[in-house]
Amino acid sequence: MQNTIFNAPLRAQTLDAFPARARILDNAGFDWVFTLLSMFFVFGLFLDGWAHTHGQVDQSFFTPWHGVLYLAHLLVLLFLSGNIFLNLRRGVSFAHALPNGYLLSFVGALLFIGGGVGDLIWHTLFGVEKQVEALYSPTHLLLAGAAMLIVTGPLRAAWRHSETPTSLRAQLPLVLSLILTLSVLTFFTQIAYPLANLWGSNAWYPSPALNAELGVVSLQLSAALITGFVLFALQRFSLAPGALSLLLGINALAMGALYDQGAYPLLPVLAFVCAGIVADVLLYVLKVSPARTFVSLSRTTNALRVFAFALPALLLGFYFAALELTQGVWWAIHLSAGSIVMAGVIGLLLSYLALPPRDS
Repeated sequence: MQNTIFNAPLRAQTLDAFPARARILDNAGFDWVFTLLSMFFVFGLFLDGWAHTHGQVDQSFFTPWHGVLYLAHLLVLLFLSGNIFLNLRRGVSFAHALPNGYLLSFVGALLFIGGGVGDLIWHTLFGVEKQVEALYSPTHLLLAGAAMLIVTGPLRAAWRHSETPTSLRAQLPLVLSLILTLSVLTFFTQIAYPLANLWGSNAWYPSPALNAELGVVSLQLSAALITGFVLFALQRFSLAPGALSLLLGINALAMGALYDQGAYPLLPVLAFVCAGIVADVLLYVLKVSPARTFVSLSRTTNALRVFAFALPALLLGFYFAALELTQGVWWAIHLSAGSIVMAGVIGLLLSYLALPPRDS
């Protein structure tokens, strides 16, 4: 009883000292504004990537493409900094001056400044990177890490909530954050991504054997990345119908812009969109979700295994079908069909990492 008497006034005093804290920690309006700014930021990233892959850059750091990217970053930084400043003036501690999950986004925005300054120095000393060099220069990798910290803010915020909203509309900030996160990952692995290269087509093959070898490895890498990312999301969230279609479809639409061997690969991109829709239906039919699968029963565990195999197989199956209808599949049926099956096997194996077999 004595502890109760003394703790109650202390609790009331603590709440009175931070009257805005609850709003700071859970603010849907903040999520939406930040998500929209992050979309502009990733748009700037892909615009700069398009310029690099299409020969629209010179030896100068000060390009229009960099201008859009750094303007978007500046807006993100100003939004986060303004909220921190206002909430500090209200008496909130720095650790709670941003909604839950966004402090690392602020750290990422600061790191992006360092990466930008470093990139300017790097370009001045060593010139502008060409082709794959642009993805893996040290300063660009620092910018990539900073971008990941920025765009994952809504994802971290949703991860810390006890429950995930069930409707797609309520899940949109989370879903858009997943799309942006996957897109940053695929942007920096675009040398392997099918839609940025059209592996297996007649589009280019300076060395047929090398094209086949690089293509097979690249397709499996992309399948593993996409499937692993989706399984990661499903470990925590019950994605609403349509969420997976948006995730895979919008990512595909963006990645198609990085293809530099001809016109925009519309039909292969639409093939990824259609595969995402079919996978979304399969996800709904199998009822794969954290509540049903990742705690649980052999029946729902098997549903996860089926889904993990089907997702990458669908993506590559639709992809090769689209190639056949457009430029033609240069690879023999043994290689293209085997790539589809192997992608499914990789997805199946990844499901064992997401949900290891139970001992009993």
